[in-house]
Amino acid sequence: MIPIKDSQFDRQYELYIKLPEGYSNDNDIKYPVLYIEDAMWHLEILSGSSEYLMDNLILVGISWQKNLHPTKAYASRFRDYSIMKSSNQEHQAKYNYGQAENHLDFICNDVIKYVENNYQADPDNRSYFGYSISGNFGAYVLLTKPNTFKNYILGSSTYLMDKSFIYENESIVSQKQKDVNANVYIAIGTLDNEKTIQQAKGLDSFLKSKDYPNITSKLELIEGFDHSSAFPMISIRSMYWLSDLLKNLKS
Repeated sequence: MIPIKDSQFDRQYELYIKLPEGYSNDNDIKYPVLYIEDAMWHLEILSGSSEYLMDNLILVGISWQKNLHPTKAYASRFRDYSIMKSSNQEHQAKYNYGQAENHLDFICNDVIKYVENNYQADPDNRSYFGYSISGNFGAYVLLTKPNTFKNYILGSSTYLMDKSFIYENESIVSQKQKDVNANVYIAIGTLDNEKTIQQAKGLDSFLKSKDYPNITSKLELIEGFDHSSAFPMISIRSMYWLSDLLKNLKS
């Protein structure tokens, strides 16, 4: 566990870093890195899966802001992972929604910089894992600053396929993505909220419809699972997907 500060806002977080076996044996090897939001919920199952599927992966779990709320350790996720302010004034005052842009600055300027300055991390092979609202944040990164990561795992989130974001920013998104090389895994349970399912399908269709030459997109519907119960299945299946990408990269 490594303390790390958001240098822009003086907010304290923690990183949970897992290194591959044999990491210290060769200082010349550069390893792919998987960055994981909601680390306290997501890291354990992803770490266990990677033990069996990928022997060359650095895992970086990113905590929520420390000491923000007396009883809800996860309170900062509503602020950090959300793109827009809440229309509910009480909720907005409580959680300060809509600071995804600031959180992305923290990821780029503090987290990634720290990892790549202190570990044998490959800057050309970063992956992202997010689920629910942190999946929503991952979609935001993909559509606004896509070169931040090479591979995106986006599970059970509402994404950005509505007029409040993507249609207003489509020209910016399209321009930025012309030369982007990214692989995107989108998954959701078939018993999730119907609007959320349509959002997932919409993001996949959007990426495919633009014919981006270097962007691949895979949509997987997890039969018989809802928003919560789909998480273990999506986590493991996404690790198989990522493992195949990394194997192809090595071959």
